[in-house]
Amino acid sequence: MLMGPQNLLERLEQVRNRIETAARQAGRCVDSITLLGVTKGQPAAAVHAAAVAGMREFGESYLQEALEKIPAVEKLGPLPQPAGAPGTPGLSWHFIGRVQSNKTRPVAESFAWVHAVDRLRIAQRLAEQRPYYAPPLNICLQVNVAREDTKGGVTVAELPTLAAQVAALPRLKLRGLMCLPPDEEDPERQRHWFKTLREALEGLNRTGLALDTLSMGMSGDLEAAILEGATIVRVGTAIFGPRQV
Repeated sequence: MLMGPQNLLERLEQVRNRIETAARQAGRCVDSITLLGVTKGQPAAAVHAAAVAGMREFGESYLQEALEKIPAVEKLGPLPQPAGAPGTPGLSWHFIGRVQSNKTRPVAESFAWVHAVDRLRIAQRLAEQRPYYAPPLNICLQVNVAREDTKGGVTVAELPTLAAQVAALPRLKLRGLMCLPPDEEDPERQRHWFKTLREALEGLNRTGLALDTLSMGMSGDLEAAILEGATIVRVGTAIFGPRQV
């Protein structure tokens, strides 16, 4: 069953309220936190409805689905222009899944951000294949904060070497770090993993990098992530409900 627009708007408002409350608790400006709508498995109509409601950042994990969905959303009609904003408002697409080496070209051509880079060769291919006319591709390195065998990402110990290598590549802009921490119900345990990522970013910045992005926190733990400095929270189910396609 497709979620009605009103239901989606109510869910979106609830998530925005959660972000605002957590930002206030952390003593942060809510504008420092980007809500990234995770739309894998969701139809183009749901993405368009969220965009009409003001969302502009969307994340996809499945490449073929995304390549079909991006133009489909654009065909559904123009989006309202925010008050005082010049030009036509556009959407920013983030690839948040694991990047396969044989599919780097469409990722480099179609997205503004890639969140899960954990190998130098992938970064090199993205740099080589980023179109010359496009702005630099924003990159987040994935860190396996709990060293889980089932998840990608470099360890904290491996991170400085990879970060220095990626930061030196042309056509890319290394923006920060992302993680997929273990599922935890205890808020303090949730914060522990997010703190690990924040401290890793702070360590890189002490070496001379100027990273500004922590992509961490999802539907069930966004508050803990914001308390530890998240600048992008990736939220799917809490806004769109279960996957529909």
